[in-house]
Amino acid sequence: MASETDKAAGDVRRLFVYNGGFLTQRRVRRILELSGYQIKLGAPSDGDMVGVWGQSPTSGRGEKVAEARDAPVLRVEDAFLRSVLPGREGSDPIGLHLDQRGVHFDPAVPSDLEHLLATHPLDDTALMNRARDAIERLHHAHLSKYNAFEPQAQAPAPGYVLVIDQTRGDASVTASGADKATFQDMLVCAMTEFPGSKVVVKTHPETVLGHREGYFTDAVEDGRVQLFSDPVSPWVLFEGAVAVYTVSSQMGFEAIFAGHKPRVFGQPFYAGWGLTEDRNPVARRERRLTRAQLFAAAMILYPVWYDPHRDALCELEQAIDALEADARAWRDDHLGWVGVGMRLWKRRALQKVFGGQRRMLFDDDLGRAMDNADGRRVMVWAGKAPDIAPGIARVEDGFLRSRGLGADLVPPLSLAVDDLGIYYDPTQPSRLEALIGASGELPEAEHRRAGQLIRQIIKAGVSKYNLAGGEVPDVPKGRCILVPGQVEDDASILKGAGAVATNMALLKATRAANPDAVILYKPHPDVEAGLRIGKVAEDAALSFADRIVRGDPVALIDAVDAVWTMTSALGFEALLRGVPVTCLGVPFYAGWGLTEDRIEVPDRRGVPVRLTGLVHAALIGYPRYFDPTTGAPCPVEVAVERLASGEVARPGAGLRALSKVQGMLASYAHLWR
Repeated sequence: MASETDKAAGDVRRLFVYNGGFLTQRRVRRILELSGYQIKLGAPSDGDMVGVWGQSPTSGRGEKVAEARDAPVLRVEDAFLRSVLPGREGSDPIGLHLDQRGVHFDPAVPSDLEHLLATHPLDDTALMNRARDAIERLHHAHLSKYNAFEPQAQAPAPGYVLVIDQTRGDASVTASGADKATFQDMLVCAMTEFPGSKVVVKTHPETVLGHREGYFTDAVEDGRVQLFSDPVSPWVLFEGAVAVYTVSSQMGFEAIFAGHKPRVFGQPFYAGWGLTEDRNPVARRERRLTRAQLFAAAMILYPVWYDPHRDALCELEQAIDALEADARAWRDDHLGWVGVGMRLWKRRALQKVFGGQRRMLFDDDLGRAMDNADGRRVMVWAGKAPDIAPGIARVEDGFLRSRGLGADLVPPLSLAVDDLGIYYDPTQPSRLEALIGASGELPEAEHRRAGQLIRQIIKAGVSKYNLAGGEVPDVPKGRCILVPGQVEDDASILKGAGAVATNMALLKATRAANPDAVILYKPHPDVEAGLRIGKVAEDAALSFADRIVRGDPVALIDAVDAVWTMTSALGFEALLRGVPVTCLGVPFYAGWGLTEDRIEVPDRRGVPVRLTGLVHAALIGYPRYFDPTTGAPCPVEVAVERLASGEVARPGAGLRALSKVQGMLASYAHLWR
């Protein structure tokens, strides 16, 4: 993998191409450029290379030039994680294979990948751990080469034999010496070897989309054989299968990591290493590998991965982050959305986040919106949603929102869509609560990701609104408690507070329980700006607090020994930083064994969770993130970088003016909230 330093030092090689795709596909060009190749037209000379796309119909042009000019060939192919939709649908690849020996699917000549599999030690503990973690992450996120899966789609009843179809004339099929007869033989073997089992033939995604024919048609269907084209995750299909049959499909490769030993009728790169049952073995492949070793070579060492948010080459882990964000957005949004009761100033941001697959519609009447949805899902801003709203999703800001307040009309970087309830309402279940409760089942790789995210947030000093300003006071000696003020008519107070439901009551209760502590009271910025209710007169606050502070909340958390709150998100930020939190209300993070709770919490939250599980649910699993730099869905790690650097969307002149007017008319805030 060529670095920017290498390129600066002049380590750039001219790559002559004779396929228009190298010129028109900007992502492919960019990955090649970052890898140290300069795309050129014309005739190569000494030191130059010829670039061809795998064994495509156009590759012969380049091969002839390379032979005539005695130039080495670079064979370019999509990596094994590619995109949400196939390339024929216009999707850009997240990585490439750049092979100077051959092409991975052609056993006639050993490729760079086969060379790695045959000769690399593959014994580094860190590399093997990365491989195992990545396998877990791909399984957890249901990522494959193509990723347009329906989360609600159901696989056939378990106990079937899975037979994988491919596109007719695919280069990997031809290179394996296979043809239609091979596929028919594979189907007969599956039926013969498992006489009592149903046989499910999985159709290729490009066949489903009408781009290329497969080898099987509905003519194969009978009482035992089912042609299956529903958009179900391969990982789900593997779970219900008793055996997997393939010629050379990448799904055979993925089946290995789902615990199968697939029957292979071709000669794909993953055959011959002791992890498959080979009907047509490659004699020279005699080495025996573990699953982690095969994965490490094929997914970590061999490909060149690209990070579209940082416009840089990256490791597999960052490519997974980016592809997971894209896949989640497609799976959520491809049916489209109707937003109900959304204020005009919010609609542009919502369109950017949720309208990427099908343009979002807006309506002010819920009944009319549901009648005219035309297959779209319906979302309502959480505070406007009826208490009982089956089939309606609620949308709210995420916990890493912006640099600036929503009350100042600053657009959000993160939004959460909840199909069960909403996170701040403990009176009913929510999707966030379900994710937290299930966090004990997360793979350890996901816990490690959450731990890395916590460290990234702490290092970057990022919080929900990222409002810097104000100096952190010198804290007197003794136990120091931070009490964050809240908006008293905020939904989290109305739904989640008990006897203590005002800022004054919170101060009184904190002082009563901590008579000797130093108490710092931080008013809520929306209240201070006059946009929301909850103001406590300074002299009244100082009758219970030692000081009133208005500094950076992150710096304040670092300066105190504890936080006492009703339902403030600042309590969650304190937990991230290892500061004890006492809750007098029921925020989403209470009741899981991580806080001291001075109010009854729902019995649903009776299972203690790890901090990394809470963080994964709240910052990875629940919200979606939008990258203002690329205009695309992004992983949380990119959102943290944007917030830390200030590369975020800001309100235009019109919204700034509207925000000022709202400030002057704060008593009428219900009109725009």
